[in-house]
Amino acid sequence: MKYNKLVRDKIPEYIKSKGGKPVFRIASADEHWNGLKEKLREEVEEFIKSESIEEMADIWEVIEAVVEYKKFDHQDINTVKLAKVEERGGFKKGIILEEA
Repeated sequence: MKYNKLVRDKIPEYIKSKGGKPVFRIASADEHWNGLKEKLREEVEEFIKSESIEEMADIWEVIEAVVEYKKFDHQDINTVKLAKVEERGGFKKGIILEEA
């Protein structure tokens, strides 16, 4: 079966352990970045369908990989987040804007 998509690091080992013969390569930097973005989209779509903690964990894993790839600092991300919450609020109240 052909995939040509970014997978978790241990997937080739897992396939081998099940008797398979994975064909894989290491992505270029651009391909890795594009793969991460596509994987994030895929995991979010899966979460929307299932609303499961497993899919949320997958989203979290991809977000951590994006943060590492982009060399974002966790504290900087939190600072930006808190500034946005301070200025515009969060999403806890469930406000639906109908007109502006």
